[in-house]
Amino acid sequence: MTPGRPGPAPGAPRGRPGPVPGRPARCPVLARGVVLRHDRVRDVDLLLLPERVVVLHGCAGGVLGLCDGSRTTDEIVAELSAEFPGAPVAREVPDFLGRLHAEGWLT
Repeated sequence: MTPGRPGPAPGAPRGRPGPVPGRPARCPVLARGVVLRHDRVRDVDLLLLPERVVVLHGCAGGVLGLCDGSRTTDEIVAELSAEFPGAPVAREVPDFLGRLHAEGWLT
């Protein structure tokens, strides 16, 4: 944990939090000030952040393109699982989105 940065309490379970009963499922969307762009010259997807650019690899840009606030994480996983049968979508996509949420790039 970085000093001055909030993190889990010692002994708290690690990983992505599960759904909270009585609360709607989270529909991930890019945080304010974060923009998804495709660089045609380099043929890569980028996340443009204040004073920072993150180069996305593989299908990451396609996954983030589905994070428009209208789909839950489960719906995104279902859509990608249908498009890419046999891929480890159910395990990798929630972990990926959880890491981006922890960075503050998704809300």
